[in-house]
Amino acid sequence: MGAQEHSSPILIIDFGGQTAHLIGRRLRDLGAAVRMCDPDDALLQIEALHPAGIVLSGGPSSVYEVGAPGLDAQVLEQGIPTLGICYGFQLAAHMSGGKVTAGRKEYGPAQLIVTDTNNRLLSGLPDASTVWMSHGDEIVGLPDGFVTIASTDHVKQAAAVWEDKKWYMLQFHPEIEHTQHGNQILDNFITLCGMIRTPHVIDSTLMEEKIRSLVGDRRVIAAVSGGVDSTVAGVLTARAIGDRFTPVFVDNGLMRPDARSTVERVFAPFGVTPIVVDAKDDMLRMLKGITESEQKRKVIGAHYVEVFDETVMTLREKSTGEYAFLMQGTIFSDVIESKGSTHAVVIKSHHNVGGLPKDMKLELLEPLRDLYKDEVRALGRTLGLDEEFISKQSFPGPGYAVRIRGEVTEKRLMQEKMADAIVLEELKKADILKDVFMSFPVMTGAYSTAVKGDGRFMGEVIALRIIESKDIMSTTWSRIPYEVMQTLSTRIVNEVPEVSRVVYDITTKPPATMEWE
Repeated sequence: MGAQEHSSPILIIDFGGQTAHLIGRRLRDLGAAVRMCDPDDALLQIEALHPAGIVLSGGPSSVYEVGAPGLDAQVLEQGIPTLGICYGFQLAAHMSGGKVTAGRKEYGPAQLIVTDTNNRLLSGLPDASTVWMSHGDEIVGLPDGFVTIASTDHVKQAAAVWEDKKWYMLQFHPEIEHTQHGNQILDNFITLCGMIRTPHVIDSTLMEEKIRSLVGDRRVIAAVSGGVDSTVAGVLTARAIGDRFTPVFVDNGLMRPDARSTVERVFAPFGVTPIVVDAKDDMLRMLKGITESEQKRKVIGAHYVEVFDETVMTLREKSTGEYAFLMQGTIFSDVIESKGSTHAVVIKSHHNVGGLPKDMKLELLEPLRDLYKDEVRALGRTLGLDEEFISKQSFPGPGYAVRIRGEVTEKRLMQEKMADAIVLEELKKADILKDVFMSFPVMTGAYSTAVKGDGRFMGEVIALRIIESKDIMSTTWSRIPYEVMQTLSTRIVNEVPEVSRVVYDITTKPPATMEWE
């Protein structure tokens, strides 16, 4: 071990940013050990861990607001390399006498211009590159000691360092996939920390052992949808406990047509036969009159649990084993959008996370809860699932219900399914489908004038969202060829009843979410 190398982890102080966990994931991928903590526990964790470095994450608060999360001043005076990101930068500046104000809000791409090419934090970056912003405040006065090393058109203090204190600060998010050279910046920080690097591997055998240890001799019932997340989680559980695992597919009419056949096919090699519950009529009845997106999610989540409770009662009559767990394919992006840490805010309730009743009779088993989408796909390959399935598009747990703005009726559900089939067909025909992360139409609930057959009518507007991403935490819109977009528009307007026009959503994440609801 070299004299300057550390085996201690980097400590990430989580101020509630949507991508705080993602910072840790990126650092682990680069070989660094990582621990996370809340701001109130930071000093104790530093004393216990003697970390090689500290990261101050982003967060939704403003440093000058009453009640905003703060930090013990001693945390910043450890002489340890410290990387501040967005809110973390603002807090360090604020605590050191700098001035932070409500500034130009920026969400999405910005052009970073490196003004100090000799600094170590941005070493290896070109003079100009794209970074991802997500902030509403701005540092307008840096404390003495800081040196600005990069700017954007709208943010002078896009990056700054205070070498004597070993402070390295960024207003943008290097952890976001769409920040060019973000991994290079994080890699430079690991080097500044003088860390020993060890490869990060997702060990499926270890995950199976953890499931066996938790479950013991009891049984698991699973909510499977035919999507990548629930299927990978289900296969992992089936491998771990065999026929004590019972997958249940609730055919509620809100999923894509291939969902049921996928579920029936994928578990066959493990000797597991899924239970299929037909709930299409019940689901439409329960959603009748509901227009608010959060309520839709909660209704669907509660219905799932009701179905599982009834199914468990039936299974208990036929089996001597105890059904004690409900397995779900929850992944980390579901958790973080449903308020994943102390200072985070709720973006929307995932039906696995925020839609479940408090009096649930089953304990949750969520083997993928700490993984990102690309990690889930990698795990699926390790488990031997075929590539066509592994690379299939993400599909929301509440299904088409959250792609229909307003009430979900049988008619609007039919329109959504027809438009969705057209989008998938045309993207596949154009050899584009394999390159997009997600593609879907949205029944917007907005109406506009159209002319069909020389007659005027008011029809619903459909919005197309076609995006590229790896881990769901950030996305950009797909640059679909104009002729393909024209074909999509023409077919949808001509073939889907009572649709007047098609618009294309070109909003990045942030600020938008993946789905409209």
